[in-house]
Amino acid sequence: MRATLRQAARATLHLVVSAAMAFGSYIFVTVLLITAIATAAVVGAFMLPETVLLIRRIAGAKRQQAGVWTGRKVPEAYQPLTGTVRERVRTAVRDPGTLTDFRWMVAYYAYGTLPVLMLPLWPLGLVVDGVWCGLLRRRAVVLPLISRLADLDAHWSTVLLKPSPKAQLAVRVEELVQTRAGAIAAHGAELRRIERDLHDGTQARLVSLSMRIGLAKRAYDRDPEAARKMLDDAQTLAEEALTDLRHVVRAIHPPILTDRGLVGAVRALAAGSALAVTVTVDGLTDGHDGPRAPAAVEAAAYFVIAESLTNAAKYSGADRADVHLARARTGLRVRVRDEGRGGADEAGGSGLLGMRRRVAALDGSVTVTSPVGGPTVIEVELPCVW
Repeated sequence: MRATLRQAARATLHLVVSAAMAFGSYIFVTVLLITAIATAAVVGAFMLPETVLLIRRIAGAKRQQAGVWTGRKVPEAYQPLTGTVRERVRTAVRDPGTLTDFRWMVAYYAYGTLPVLMLPLWPLGLVVDGVWCGLLRRRAVVLPLISRLADLDAHWSTVLLKPSPKAQLAVRVEELVQTRAGAIAAHGAELRRIERDLHDGTQARLVSLSMRIGLAKRAYDRDPEAARKMLDDAQTLAEEALTDLRHVVRAIHPPILTDRGLVGAVRALAAGSALAVTVTVDGLTDGHDGPRAPAAVEAAAYFVIAESLTNAAKYSGADRADVHLARARTGLRVRVRDEGRGGADEAGGSGLLGMRRRVAALDGSVTVTSPVGGPTVIEVELPCVW
C-alpha cells in the first residue's frame, strides 16, 4: 500500500504540473489569436517569430516533463530563427516543428483535462484500496489509475511532440553543413601547418644543405680539410631534414598506426609521454589480429589521445593519466582522464577545438568534463562499422 501511495503521489505531481501547463495553454490561445490577426494585417508580422519561440519553450517544457516520467528523452528539431524579420517569419512558417507544436497545442486543449479525472480517484482510492489492501491484502485497484492517467498524458505528449521525419532531416542537414564547415576549416589549418613546417624547417635545411655542398665543391681542391668539414655539416643537415620530414609525415598519418594498429600505437604514445600513462583496452587487440576500425577512425582516435596527453602534460599539473579504448557495437570509444587541476577551457586554445572538428568530420562526438580542481575527462565516440 505504501508503494502504491508513493507512485500515486508521484503521478499526482505530474498531473498537477500538466494541469498548470494546460491552463497556461488555454490562456496562450489569446496570444495566438492576436498574432494571427496581426500577421494577417501585416502590421504585426514581427510578432510571429516571437510567438513561435514562446510556443517552442512551452513544448520544450512538456517534452522534458514527459521524458522525466517515461525515462526516455523526447527529441526536438527546430530551425533557428535568425536573420531579418522577413527571414524569421519565413522560417517560422516553413519550419515543420512549428506545425508539430501547433498540432500538439490544439490536442492539448482536449487531453489537458486529464488531471480533472484524478480528483475523484483520491478519496475513492483511499477508501476502496485502504480496505482492499489493508484488510484483504489484495493489490490496489483504484489508486493505480492515477498512474495510468499520467502514463496516458506522457504517451500522447510524446507521440504528438516527436519531430516529423522532415524536421529531423532538416536538422540533420544543418548539422552536416556545420560539421562540413568545421572539417574544411580543420583541413585548411592542417595544410597551413604542414606548409609552415615544410617551409620553415625542411626547406630551410635543404637550402642550407645545397649551399654547404656547393661551398665544399669549390673548396675541395684548395682546402680538402675545410671541404670535408663542410660535407660533415651537410650530412648533419640532411639527417635533420629527414627528421623534420618524418615529423610531417607522422602528423599526416602516423606510420605506426599502419604497422602496429591503434592499440600498439597508443601504447607507444603512452610510453613516450611525459606522464605515467595507463592504457586499458576492451574488445580490441594489438597489431593486425582481430577486427580493426577504418583508418580514418583510428587516425582520429590517435590524434585525440595524443592531443589530450600533450595538454595534460603541459597544463594540468598531473603526473599520471589513464587512457581507455573500447570497441562498441556502433563504433569506437576513447576516454582520457588525468587527475590534474582541471578547468580546461575550449576558448583558451585551438587544441580542443581542433579535436572537436576532427571528430565531427567523422560524425562523432566529444564530451569534455573538467571542473576546477579536476579531474579532466575527455570522452570521444567515433561511429564505424567493424
